[in-house]
Amino acid sequence: MIRTLAPERPAYLRAVRASAWYDLVVTAGFATPWTYALVHDALSSSGNALGLGTLPELDPVQTLYANLMGSVVVVWAVLRIVRPLPVHGLLDGIARTLFAAWQAYALAHGAMRLLWLFFGVEVMFGLVQLVPWWRTRKTNLLSTEAGPAVGHPLPAEGQRHPS
Repeated sequence: MIRTLAPERPAYLRAVRASAWYDLVVTAGFATPWTYALVHDALSSSGNALGLGTLPELDPVQTLYANLMGSVVVVWAVLRIVRPLPVHGLLDGIARTLFAAWQAYALAHGAMRLLWLFFGVEVMFGLVQLVPWWRTRKTNLLSTEAGPAVGHPLPAEGQRHPS
């Protein structure tokens, strides 16, 4: 049975690429101290205007961690945009599960409620990328044939996968 978002299908790779574009747009501003200061102010102003809270005042350690996260996520996003592989979706889904867990922890401990918006996107993209692997886990575990589900690129449109 063919599933539209099975890891070996082109639709799955489009989902992997879409999640990468989201990451790139949302986290690029975290990658440098100068852009993070602007993002910090924008998030705090938005949260305040919507009654969802503000971020704590900027400090060098907070900026450092934001820059580290932003830099790594930007590089990871570019990889998934330039060369999306099914295994990238699996790993990104796992990373999103971790991000969502830490966001939930922060929310439970008083973080600004604007974080709920980011939490929702993390959960959604995590599910989109992990559920297809869960559905095909028995098939993938029993298969000895190398192919897209184990991290090899998909053949170009119209080409057949070697048997």
